[in-house]
Amino acid sequence: MELSEEDFDLAVRMALRDIPDDLRAAMSNVAVFVAEEPEDTEDAGLLGLYEGTPLTERDSWWDAGSLPDRITIYRRPILALAGTPDDVVAEIRTTVVHEVAHHFGIDDDRLEELGWG
Repeated sequence: MELSEEDFDLAVRMALRDIPDDLRAAMSNVAVFVAEEPEDTEDAGLLGLYEGTPLTERDSWWDAGSLPDRITIYRRPILALAGTPDDVVAEIRTTVVHEVAHHFGIDDDRLEELGWG
């Protein structure tokens, strides 16, 4: 499946926009990026990656001036899974929700239970 970088980026922005307003407003100090694929071979096959300190783990030690948490959505692995443009958009949405959930402290086991694994 092929999709231009611009269209892929737009689909990521739309997936973020579709997050309910109250949850989007609660997101704190997090930046979202698109990369072609994971740089680390250990992460090969990942569709997205959350790096940072989940909101549920931030305490008095956490400095609001810290570098932002990082969510990266990987373009090539998602395109490799998708058969149609609609599949790409659906996988982007699922991946964005999955990684944002990690920002809120929801682990993979719980995401699996909720159908977002």
